[in-house]
Amino acid sequence: MQDFLLLTGIVLKAEPIGEYDRRIVILTKERGKISAFARGARKPNSKLMAASNPFSFGKFKLYEGRNSYTLSDSEISNYFEELRLDLSGAYYGMYFLEISDYYTRENSDETNMLKLLYQSLRALTSETFDNRLVRYIFEIKSIAINGELPQANAVMKLSDAALYTIDYIFRTQTEKIFSFTVSQEVLCEVGAFADKVCKLVMDRNFKSLEILENIE
Repeated sequence: MQDFLLLTGIVLKAEPIGEYDRRIVILTKERGKISAFARGARKPNSKLMAASNPFSFGKFKLYEGRNSYTLSDSEISNYFEELRLDLSGAYYGMYFLEISDYYTRENSDETNMLKLLYQSLRALTSETFDNRLVRYIFEIKSIAINGELPQANAVMKLSDAALYTIDYIFRTQTEKIFSFTVSQEVLCEVGAFADKVCKLVMDRNFKSLEILENIE
């Protein structure tokens, strides 16, 4: 009997393969970013259809082959349906998925990125937070997690309030990071900083961000 793995994670992206299958990329707590085939996931009434969509978070039962994984079953605890019903929220979420895909690797400890992604998607579904603030927190924290965040005052001139906010994002545990709001003035400063740093450290244009900026 073939052994299986039970991994906790979130689907970052999915693409059709053949007539009925999907290839998905999952960011997992146990094995970092992995690719897996979901056989028959595009067939009507397939038990893997919903679980193989981006944003799906939960436990994934997989069989490990020589060169790939195969998804056998899942127990999804959050589909983030609210994002699917909100055009702007969906593109914010897809942008976060793209950055997570950009930064993470297979067989690496990506626990912090997984936590940040999950908490950020939850924040997008809350009416408490401005989506722009959620975006700037995600950008700054993801860069910090990956060891690329420069000193804020070396990048641009910022007010004390903006410097404090950026330092708070850097130092606060991910589970507690979405616990504040800022004035519009500080939001604009932090956003300008995040934008500049992203352009400095990321050598890629993200499609979802381009669409998001066009619709806002």
